[in-house]
Amino acid sequence: IPAVEMIRGIGDNSMPDFNGKNVVVIGGGNVAMDVARTAKRLGASEVSIVYRRRKDDMTALPDEINGAIAEGCVLQQLKAPARIQVSKNGHVRALWVKPQIAGEADKSGRPRPVDATAPEEKIPCDIIISAIGQATDLKFFEEYGIPVFRGNIKTTNTNVVDNLSGIYAGGDCVTGPSTVINAIAAGKVAAANIDAYLGYNHEIEVGVEIPTPIIEDKKARGRI
Repeated sequence: IPAVEMIRGIGDNSMPDFNGKNVVVIGGGNVAMDVARTAKRLGASEVSIVYRRRKDDMTALPDEINGAIAEGCVLQQLKAPARIQVSKNGHVRALWVKPQIAGEADKSGRPRPVDATAPEEKIPCDIIISAIGQATDLKFFEEYGIPVFRGNIKTTNTNVVDNLSGIYAGGDCVTGPSTVINAIAAGKVAAANIDAYLGYNHEIEVGVEIPTPIIEDKKARGRI
């Protein structure tokens, strides 16, 4: 199951049946942590997070990783997916993984995973969720002269595409994989600058009055 497809379905109130199932999540980002914790809350008996690097190399926020572990998810570090074992009728039975060791640093500064001499290992499971990230297809943009550097569109800090006045970009196609809130922020910056570029210079307002929270009666307590 693609992670994004699963999350979108749950958002539309279409809940998958994970009751009593062994679930394996492949990936080490925030989306992987989201689907792992969600699978656990939807009744999965076991949830394993399989990642080819170390825990320290995960792109997920530390609080998300620790939260998943606290909810009972098992982290399988330095395990690269090798193949999926299925039954005669096509149902998932296991994920086979190849143990890894941490090698030399790659361009991201993280140790590159390298195959270990240890044999493949079998992780029995009923469901596999893929959360290995997505990339932007920028070939079309490059053909029309949009500058691309290392897989991302080049922009200024005002979201103007480099050397192309009147063209704006933001979100993952500029920053690479990041959070939704960063994409929303980029969209707001672009919107304000497009407004100014068109000569309107509107004052952008929230449109709602946000009440000041009363915190005097809130005592510190543990997470429920």
